[in-house]
Amino acid sequence: METLRLRLASALEWGIAAAFLAATLAVFLLVIQNMQVPASVRAQAPAGQVAAIATIPAAVPAGAVSVPVLPFGDGKAIRVGDTPAAVTAMVGRTGETGREEADRGRLGQRLTRFYEYAGFRFIVVFEPFERRGEPRASAIYLP
Repeated sequence: METLRLRLASALEWGIAAAFLAATLAVFLLVIQNMQVPASVRAQAPAGQVAAIATIPAAVPAGAVSVPVLPFGDGKAIRVGDTPAAVTAMVGRTGETGREEADRGRLGQRLTRFYEYAGFRFIVVFEPFERRGEPRASAIYLP
């Protein structure tokens, strides 16, 4: 009888250990899965801003990388939500390459402008965030 009790106690201890191991593995897999989700999906867009555009304009080259903020070495930065006037004031007229593409966006005309400033070539897509709203930077691409 004593031998049977020891065997059952030992089996119960192994069962508890296996349950803890399975729970630890499940938590580890959840953490790994959360780390693989892009930060843009996890982060909420600031109030009044749209995080990203739904479709990439045809003028944007394949393989271009979208960034929410483009900081420069001189302390200036372009952010999603900036107006075209703010971007022009930031980089100046000399930063505009003169190339501009227009197409139809979700809520109105979408402009894709190409810039070069502080050694960076980049593309900014401007479109309204609401009907009859003023265009704002909806995406910034690095080719």
